[in-house]
Amino acid sequence: MPLRAVIDVGTNSVKVLLAEVTDGIVTPVWETSEQTRLGRGFYETHRLQPEPIVATATAVAAYAAEARARGAATVRVVATSAARDALNRDELLDAIRQSSGLQTEVISGEQEAEWGFRGVMTDPAYAGRPVLIIDVGGGSTEFILGRSSSLDYRQSFKLGSVRLHERFAPGDPPGPDELGRLRDWLDGFLRDEIEPPLAAAMLRAGHPERVVGVGGTTAILALMEARTAKFDRELVESARFEVGRLGAVLEGVWSEPLAVRRTRVGLPPERADVIPFGVAIYESVLRVFGFPELGVSTRGLRYAALLEEPAHD
Repeated sequence: MPLRAVIDVGTNSVKVLLAEVTDGIVTPVWETSEQTRLGRGFYETHRLQPEPIVATATAVAAYAAEARARGAATVRVVATSAARDALNRDELLDAIRQSSGLQTEVISGEQEAEWGFRGVMTDPAYAGRPVLIIDVGGGSTEFILGRSSSLDYRQSFKLGSVRLHERFAPGDPPGPDELGRLRDWLDGFLRDEIEPPLAAAMLRAGHPERVVGVGGTTAILALMEARTAKFDRELVESARFEVGRLGAVLEGVWSEPLAVRRTRVGLPPERADVIPFGVAIYESVLRVFGFPELGVSTRGLRYAALLEEPAHD
């Protein structure tokens, strides 16, 4: 069976998934990621910086070559928040094309949300149940409500771990007053920007039975909780976080100096600076909306991108 690969260029990291795709079922063969922090220094000027552009293009080229060596018949490159918001996105697309020979699809926030939903719903555990999916990235967060193949609400917001890190520029270690300001800001943003449309959608479609986080933050949370650095899909997807537990994790990582946080088992050292902000987003969502717990999915837009007719490279 021919293999397909998709490379996801995000604000914080570049991820690759190589998989078999048969009758709507995605079976991962190889997946990994590298933090290139494409969004570093971006939010003041809305211009991607030269060093992250080079690092990102280099990672894409390396992953494309490895995917082909492992048997990929097609390699697809998609880019999300930082690329779609950048004034100089063409510099990134040109760098990727020159390094790998591949064209990059810059997808909209709505497309990112839809693919996130379709990817998570490949898990039969969610079949037929109303589910709210929250995908916290480096530059944006998607909220998606639906069940099975029915998508009732999707929206992308300019809210992400890298974006917040640059906005709040915490001390080392951050102080409790800084955490208070972050929580207050997040609560206000959720109530003003997210609650009105989401509440209306839940009235139409029904209150979700499950709230599911997808993306790097929730996978890292699960690995930290299990005190393991080895990725285990079954372990990650069995994780559950009550709002009180999320709050305790947030306060724990927030209070640590960055050097100490980098030694935490399950937390990649290069993500230690932004992980508190990703956790804070999820914690505020559960607290503000009164959801009892957060589940975890490892399936997201990369799964959905592979389910579509592949782009030929």
